[in-house]
Amino acid sequence: MPPTEFPRVNALLEWLLPAWQATLTANLIGVYLHGSLVSGDYDDALSDVDLVTVLERDPTEADIEGLRPLHAELVARFPHWDNRVEVAYISRRALGVFQTEVSPIGIISPGEPLHRVQAGADWLMNWYRVREGGVILHGPSPADFIPPISFADYVACVRDHLLGWRGYAPAAADSHHGSLAYVVLTMCRGLRTVQEGVAGSKVQAAAWAKAAFPEWAGLIEQALVWRSRMHEYGVYADLPVEDVARFVAFVLEQLS
Repeated sequence: MPPTEFPRVNALLEWLLPAWQATLTANLIGVYLHGSLVSGDYDDALSDVDLVTVLERDPTEADIEGLRPLHAELVARFPHWDNRVEVAYISRRALGVFQTEVSPIGIISPGEPLHRVQAGADWLMNWYRVREGGVILHGPSPADFIPPISFADYVACVRDHLLGWRGYAPAAADSHHGSLAYVVLTMCRGLRTVQEGVAGSKVQAAAWAKAAFPEWAGLIEQALVWRSRMHEYGVYADLPVEDVARFVAFVLEQLS
């Protein structure tokens, strides 16, 4: 049975898994799909494909260099997915101790080349979603690697993440409608999680926020339009960056 209902996603995954197996060999022990393809927000024209690849050991710089040709070939074979695939390469050990230790992981995401970063408890939201709803493409259940995470801890992490947006002040020259859509919809989803105890999708959260805060419904609806056209940079000449900043401040006020 195909892993998703989207043929282009399935074609990508059908190529990726054996490519990883050939490149990583015995170091590859699990692959999991998460993100919008699992939450229900996926749009074949614009959404990313989010994956976690679990390794037997922490990724080294040599491992990262060895993976670069794979990602270059991915873009050559599937230009539709250029800059639209996010992969985290993390060891089973790192997943097991992420709440108490920082470990190296490999990451490639839209606008961000493949490289190593240090990750620890700040990745709790990601690992919660993978553990609770990740689709298994290879290996055992993600719960075999990721220790239990309470929903209360997840909500607390979401709240802390929102509070990290204090002082947000986008410059008009540096903003496009894709980035502003991300900010508005992230605020909606985070606030819904904190206030309603729901770990839903961004689009679902936008519908909730429009009903809960009608004074912001227009901006939220704009964000949904921006999201649908995020790859058409420059379409809108005058973006209401001040309104987005005010919306962020409003959301943070709701947390006090």
